[in-house]
Amino acid sequence: MILHAEPAHPAGAADPVAHRGANRRRAALAGVIGALFGAGLALGGMTDPRVVLGFLDPFGGWDPRLLFVMGGGLAFSAGGVWLARRRGRPLLADHLQLPTRRELDGRLLGGAALFGIGWGIAGYCPGPAIAALAINPAEAVVFLPAMLVGSWLADRFAP
Repeated sequence: MILHAEPAHPAGAADPVAHRGANRRRAALAGVIGALFGAGLALGGMTDPRVVLGFLDPFGGWDPRLLFVMGGGLAFSAGGVWLARRRGRPLLADHLQLPTRRELDGRLLGGAALFGIGWGIAGYCPGPAIAALAINPAEAVVFLPAMLVGSWLADRFAP
């Protein structure tokens, strides 16, 4: 007697085991990329709020390192977008997600102003603050809860 076994998943459906494996590989690669990003921030001095505040003080002890870090990040990102467009999709996603809205509105301008004010007061933005947890946790641990509460409030009260 020959028994016919049904496949574990319907025809045309993705194999759930292969899907989990792909997700793990993507998560691992994203972790490596995040660690490289954090290391780059640390090497560039961006985990030290005094470097950022020095950049924002052009009439005092101006520190141009942030300009070079931002320029390098912009060049790297532009190369990644170019490569994703050429391939037809990014490496770790199904499609490239670019902003479609072009108008400036109160939410955008208000959010940018709040971000800039917070950055100018604390000398941190989210990426360097997270990276600073490994280097200077005493300062970063004050900023991160405030950032998380601010993010939660923005999500809660956003129209």
